[in-house]
Amino acid sequence: MHISPMFLQDASAAMPAGSGLITFVPLLLLLLIMYFFMIRPQNKKQKETEKMIAALKKGDKVVTVGGIHGSIASTKEKTVIVKVEDGSRIEFNRTAIATVIVDKPAEPEKVEPEKKSLFGRKTDRIAAEIKEKDAAPAENAETESGTTKDE
Repeated sequence: MHISPMFLQDASAAMPAGSGLITFVPLLLLLLIMYFFMIRPQNKKQKETEKMIAALKKGDKVVTVGGIHGSIASTKEKTVIVKVEDGSRIEFNRTAIATVIVDKPAEPEKVEPEKKSLFGRKTDRIAAEIKEKDAAPAENAETESGTTKDE
């Protein structure tokens, strides 16, 4: 059996000095990316959920993990009693509360910005002006003759 001399060489002699650290740089970058995109957001979400559960109080409207909608009738150390629409009361662990529903006042409708043509004039305003001009002569003609289109 013939063994190649290449396999008998020492591995440390084949690598230049300092290359061991360079081989770990991609691994460190991968761990850093995983931390910022996976671990850190998950920890933030868990802290927000814990705050929400700790802040539960009587009268809050909630949705459970199972999808039951109701309002909190009373709270205990580890459980809450949820009053459902028909008046029945169900006791849940605090961890079974998925979300707290916050009633927001109705927001005013957002006005969309007017569209501009290539020359900078507002096309919606121009179209409205043209319609007004077209409608104005027809009304004037009807009032002068004393007749309408229906007659």
